[in-house]
Formats: sequence, C-alpha cells, structure tokens
Amino acid sequence: MTFDHRILVVDDEADLRDILKIYLEELGYTVETASNGREGLVRFRDWRPPIVMTDIKMPGMDGIDLLQRIKDEDPDTEVVMITGHGDMDLAIQSLKLEATDFITKPINDDILGIALKRARERIEMRRQIRAYTENLETLVAEKSAQIVELERLTALGQAVDCLSTAFLDIAGDVKSGMEFFNEVPCFVALHNRERKIVSCNQLYRERLGDMIGNASEVIYLGPFDGPGDSPVAKTFAQGAPQRSRQVLRYGDGQTYPVVVHTAPIRNSHDEIELVLEIIADISEVTRLQAELRTTQQRYHQLFEEVPCFIVVVDRTYHITAANRRFRDEFGNDAGPTCHRAFKQRLKPCTDCPVAKTFLDGQSHHKEMVVHSQTGEQLHVLIWTAPIVNAAGEITQVMEMATDITQMRQLQDRLSSLGLMISSVSHGVKGVLTGMDAGLYLLNSGRQKDDREQIGEGYDIMKLMTERIRSLVLDVLFYAKERALAIETLDAESFFNEVAFIVHPKARKHQIDLQCRFEDDLGHFDADPVALRSALVNILENAVEACGEDEAVKAHRIVFSARGDAARLALEIWDNGVGMSEEVRKNLFNIFFSSKGQQGTGLGLFIARKTIDQHGGTMSVVSEPGKGACFSIVLPRSFAMPDDPDEADRFQSGERSREQ
Repeated sequence: MTFDHRILVVDDEADLRDILKIYLEELGYTVETASNGREGLVRFRDWRPPIVMTDIKMPGMDGIDLLQRIKDEDPDTEVVMITGHGDMDLAIQSLKLEATDFITKPINDDILGIALKRARERIEMRRQIRAYTENLETLVAEKSAQIVELERLTALGQAVDCLSTAFLDIAGDVKSGMEFFNEVPCFVALHNRERKIVSCNQLYRERLGDMIGNASEVIYLGPFDGPGDSPVAKTFAQGAPQRSRQVLRYGDGQTYPVVVHTAPIRNSHDEIELVLEIIADISEVTRLQAELRTTQQRYHQLFEEVPCFIVVVDRTYHITAANRRFRDEFGNDAGPTCHRAFKQRLKPCTDCPVAKTFLDGQSHHKEMVVHSQTGEQLHVLIWTAPIVNAAGEITQVMEMATDITQMRQLQDRLSSLGLMISSVSHGVKGVLTGMDAGLYLLNSGRQKDDREQIGEGYDIMKLMTERIRSLVLDVLFYAKERALAIETLDAESFFNEVAFIVHPKARKHQIDLQCRFEDDLGHFDADPVALRSALVNILENAVEACGEDEAVKAHRIVFSARGDAARLALEIWDNGVGMSEEVRKNLFNIFFSSKGQQGTGLGLFIARKTIDQHGGTMSVVSEPGKGACFSIVLPRSFAMPDDPDEADRFQSGERSREQ
C-alpha cells in the first residue's frame, strides 16, 4: 500500500516553517504550512493530512487547542508537537491528549526522523487492523450465506417427504398422476405388488432410462441384503411410508447419493395397490455439507489462533464465545460479561465501542487498559464488528483486542528519555553558569592577586565539578541496569564512612551532623558502592533541606542505626524546611525535583531503587517547616526474602532516642 506523504506544518515562525518545508520535501513529503492555530485548523479541514506538526506556543489558538480540535474531528490523525526547552509541562500535557510525540527546538534531523517514523508506524498499524477486521467480516458474511443456502437445501428433503404423503390420492389415476409429477424436480415412480415399475415421470426417464417393467431395485447401486430390503419392498411389507439414503445409478453409469421417500397407495378395500417412490438427488447438499465442515474447521482455527483477544458478546454484554488467547490470558471463568472479564467492572465501560456498534451497526475502536487473570495491566486496542442474522438484525458483536502494551512501554520509555535529556540539559546549563562565575572569580583574583577571591572561585569550581560528577553518575545509573556486587560489611564502620563523606558539606553550612549508632551493630550483606551512594544522596538531601531553611535556628541532622538478628533499621532525620504533601507523594518519582534547575530528579529515585534491590524498604514522614525523617529497613542477609509485615513491625518498634 502507498503511504500518504502529506504533512501540515503549523508554526508562527516563518523561518522555521520554511526550513521544515524544505527538509520534509527532501524526504519525499508533500508539505502545506500555516502561520497560526486557526489557519492550521482551516487548512486541516480542507486538506485532511494524516500527519500534522504544530508549535505549542502560538498567539491566538495555541498548539494544545489545535491538538484537541484535530483529535475531536479525526482521532486517527498523528500530531507531532514542537516545543521549546521551557515548555515541558505543555509537552507532557500534549502526550496525555494523545499527541504522537514532541520534539524540541532547535530541531534535530534525527529526532524529527524518529518522530515521523513513529507516526507512520501508528498509521500503518491502524490500517492493518482495519483491513484485518474488514476481511474477517467478509469471511463471516460469506460463510453465513452458505449456511443459509445449506439449510434451504436440507429443507428440500423435508418438503419431498410431505409431497409423497400429499399426493397419495393423485396416484390413483396413474397416467394423469405422472403427468402432474413431470413438473417436480425429483425422480417419481409407481411400483405394483410384484415390485415392478409401472410408471415414472419425465425426469426419471431422462436421467435413469426407460425402466417400465423392471424390478424396483434395479436403479440402485445395491445390492440389497435380501429381496425385501429395497425401499419399495419395505413399504409393501410394513404398510407405512419409508425414508432412507441410497446410492442411485444414472443411465450414463455415474452414481449419486439420494434420499428416497416411499408411500403406500391403497384401494377401496384398504389394501396396498401401489407404492409411490420419490427420489431427491442430494449430491450438491452432500458437497456443501463437506465444504461447510471444512469452512467451519478453518474458521474455528482462525478464531482460535489469531494473535489477539476475540470475544463474541450479545446485547446484554455477556460473552457467548472466546478464542484461545483470551481464555489463556483472562481465564475460562473470567466473567460472564466483557466489562467484568477485561476490567472487573460490574457496569459497562463508559464510551463502550460494543454499545456503539449495537447502536449504529458500524465498527468502532478504542484504546483502554485491562487486567489479566494474574493482575497484569495490559494496554489494548479494541475493534468491534457487528454480526447480523438473515433478516439483517444485529444479534451479536465481535470484539477484537490487540495487545499494544510493549508499544506503550516503549513510548513511555522514549518520553521519559526525552524528559531526562531535557532535565539534564537544564542541569548542565546551571552548572556551566556556575563555572563561568568561578572562572571569572579565578581570573579576576589572579589579576588582582586577591587570594580570597581566588579561593572563592576555586570553591565554586570544586562545587560545580562535584555537581557534574553526581549528574553523570545518576544518568549512567538510570541508563544501564547495574547488578549488585554483594559483600559482607561491618555495619558500624560502613555507616561511619557514609557520615564522614557528608560531614564537610554539613560543616560548611554550619549544620550539626550527629551519628547515633547502636553498639555492636554486627555485619550485613550489601553492595557498598551502590548503598553508599544511596545513603549519601539522602544525607545530602537533608543538608540541602537545612540550608534552604531561612529560620534562625540551630540546624541538625541525626543519622541513627539499630538492628536485630534479621534486619537493620536506619533513620535520617533533619529539622530543615520539610515538604508539602504533594512533594512527599512525588519524592521518589523519576525526574521529579523540588530544586528547580538545581536537580535532575534522579537522586532519590535511584536511592529508592537501590534500597529495593537490596530487599529493603524506605518511607518518609515530613511536614512543611518541621523537617523530614527517612526510615530505611535493610535485611542482614541479601538472600533472605523480605517479609513486608515483619518489616513494618520492626520499623514501628522502639525508635532511636528523641531527636
């Protein structure tokens, strides 16, 4: 399929529009531009391109409003947002409004290419799912028509059975009776008491030959087990109509499966005078039955093996059929209704695509989050298709769900990577500003031979170097998963070493850092490098919290440790500025920082991750103006599974002395 290479570029900067137009046309795209949001919306409605690139900040209608308008009118349009470094909140908001991606100014060719590739992949995925759904609907319609035709052919046998009974009286006049049966599309014959053919209709003579005077069973492939086993013989013997399947031999020697109906014709003394025999060729019915069985097997195999979740639901949303992948993921007893199976809901989902299909008879799609029988969260793209009966009424809806969890995880990862790059860029920018100030003081002090100014410049350069080192280590830790190198450590010595690293920074800010370690803390298993970095990060966070507190008071940090046979409990308490409830809830989220451009939002995230890797737990209690207390519980043995209930009991036990 040829991809639609049309792109609409909306930006209030003429230079950027021209550059993007030239670059995109070199890539083979057909480009239209607009200078603001309102002009872009009008151009979109006229042109309907599959991809739109728009700046976020524009006068009048901004990029967010334009994104919402476009998604309301055509949810399948892929929208790539263009943003400056200061628009990260708006960029995140655009992703929540289903923007495809966002790129920052100045625009990098590689990043732009990746965003366009992601947009094309999303368009192609929707096209494939739509084509698959349409093909499946066509297949269901074709097979339903064949089933209806087969039912009609099967009913022919029942009609013939009724005809044989209805025409008993007509057969009293042999000649006129056979003339009547010339219009019947079946083989019709009359047999006498000697089981010989005495009359037949025109079709009988054309296909089977002139059989008048021949034995009744001569037309069958046979042979019968005995002279009384033919259909006519049984009718004479039992005095009742007969119905049986036989194989008929045509005049050209070909054989065909048939259904034979016989009925006795009685005289005025209630004696059987003749037998009426009606034979229907069912070779086409047999062929269609075999084809139907093959089709049903293929359809069932397709239904079972298709790589998505398929259910068929009725108007009450009850599941009437489910394929193998659905049963494997959601269980055979996942729930009587689709909303209970997918989302454990008692009522139908809002904006339900199944309800829409029942309402308008059209296919609908929706992306949603569902839960498997193991509790795993899955992102799925759901498509629906109506199933109609012979009267054209919608009786059921087929619901197909494609698992796009990995795609969403990759998208989230890429979004996180973009946020990290932006955060790191701001961090580096702040460090460079500090280094410029330090270099200025160094040069100025050297020219004036002012040692105090030189020392001040040196201190700034040293601080900026430490900040760069911390930033690089955080990025490396986040970018690559690091396996723990476990060693058996002396607890007291290790914790004193951690405190020794932070002491100079605390003294510089005139903060009293106290260590209160229980006697004989013993040994424990840990990765000294990773755990040391985590604890130092938390202690430095406490130092900065005290440094930010403008209240005139003696600032203090208490680092305490105690233990029992199984665990160690650590507390890092400070009387700094404290945290609001919002900051405390987001404290361990990646890229969240309460320091503005001074932090990357990686430090406490990595510290929490390190504690988790060691099988420990970490929590924080804090209020604005009342400091903060970080509580950490670590198992002594790394191989020992951690019992959260026991950890809670240990952590809530006797705490260290009153700060």
